[in-house]
Amino acid sequence: MTVPTERKSKEIRREEILDAAMAVFAEQGYHGASTDEIARRAGISQPYVFRLFGTKKDLFVAVNSRCFRQTLEQFQRAAEGKRGKEALHAIGEAYAELLARDPSYLRGQMQAYAACDDPEICTEVRHGYGDLVAYVERVSDADPQTVSAFFAKGMLMNVLSSMFPTGEPTEAWAQRLLDGCRES
Repeated sequence: MTVPTERKSKEIRREEILDAAMAVFAEQGYHGASTDEIARRAGISQPYVFRLFGTKKDLFVAVNSRCFRQTLEQFQRAAEGKRGKEALHAIGEAYAELLARDPSYLRGQMQAYAACDDPEICTEVRHGYGDLVAYVERVSDADPQTVSAFFAKGMLMNVLSSMFPTGEPTEAWAQRLLDGCRES
């Protein structure tokens, strides 16, 4: 006797595809990833990926849009009830925890920046990053130099996390840079 399989809603399947796509795009980049591999990891057929997302580019944009939205939500939760430097510090700590908790999240971000040679992808990346900047400006009420330094530290953390994907840096120079990012 065969066990009936559970039918999942379109929304649940969509999220599963986005999860699988995030992992594949993070590993292989936009140009290297295949929708066949994404479908296989999501446990569905490739035509279903296209039915829900249209094109590989549309799927990549959806993955990155979700990534930026989740980052913004993380920032908002961290800064809840805080303003100024206290909010900046809380956002920075939350972002560091996010990078440490999910290395594919970081690799996905880096692949999004690398794919900005495509104008449509670049527009989405700029929009998502701009939302992060606008939120940090609003909650911190910081001057442009402070906001710029905050994001510069975040990007340095991204680069260091890319070079040391399994955790803390193993080389002294990298640890010093990371420690400098963590100082308030």
